[in-house]
Amino acid sequence: MRRRAIMIAVLGVSVSSFGQSNTQPATQNSTAPATQNSAAPQGKRPPQAKTQEEFQAYNAARQLPDAAAVAKAADDFAAKYPTSELRVMLYKAAMQKYQQSNDGDKMMEMARKALTYDPDDPEALLGVAQVEAEQLHDTDLDKDQRVAEVKKDAERALVTIDTDLPTTGYDPAQLAAFKNYLRSEGYEVLGTVAFKINDWPGAETNLRKSIDVFPQQPDSVAVFRLAVALDMQNKFPEAMKYADQAIDLTKDHPDSGVGKAARDEKDRLTKLSSGSAPGGATKN
Repeated sequence: MRRRAIMIAVLGVSVSSFGQSNTQPATQNSTAPATQNSAAPQGKRPPQAKTQEEFQAYNAARQLPDAAAVAKAADDFAAKYPTSELRVMLYKAAMQKYQQSNDGDKMMEMARKALTYDPDDPEALLGVAQVEAEQLHDTDLDKDQRVAEVKKDAERALVTIDTDLPTTGYDPAQLAAFKNYLRSEGYEVLGTVAFKINDWPGAETNLRKSIDVFPQQPDSVAVFRLAVALDMQNKFPEAMKYADQAIDLTKDHPDSGVGKAARDEKDRLTKLSSGSAPGGATKN
């Protein structure tokens, strides 16, 4: 949830724009040579509009600047074009806009709507899983059920990243980077769930994967949580390494939630090394 705006600039793609170059009406969409298709990674074909009118309505809705406006336009579009392949794209566009405004509940609502049209869409699966993971609390009466659902969605997304994303017409390096970004998000969700239930080895394993699979843009929260997971296993030198990295990643906003938590974690580890540690590590 925290890196999406940065990823747009880094990768040149986003939830709302990824695939848009291939959404023109099918009657106007040329077919790529078979030799190119056979060389491309396996994936679904890009969604297509059936008519020029449908394509224009999709573009107009997608370009609205406000999240609520895009969400309403997506509902209107789905009602007017009930068989359109582009419905999922519009709901993902709304999902992204709500994500950028940190409205988790609305983001999850849009992701669920997208999943009604494509239950294997990895971005929508991760959209639901991310919000559910962050909203998980020890006091939840249905905590075990929620943990299982989050794991199922994240693990399914890690599979469908390679089977559900369109591949034709995209630069292979850009596509690979986008897939690795999504994998990083998937592993972070799994690491977050493990972190929330105090499964420190599981948190360590998945948070490491999240950071390692997309090292060019590590998520500060994942790095901080990895530091804590290592701390809780008495792996203090390595915990300090990741606490320092989290501090560096938050240097422009040191008083933010994760920035302050990372600095508190470093203080704890420093005191541990001098034999005067405080109580348990701070969880975030």
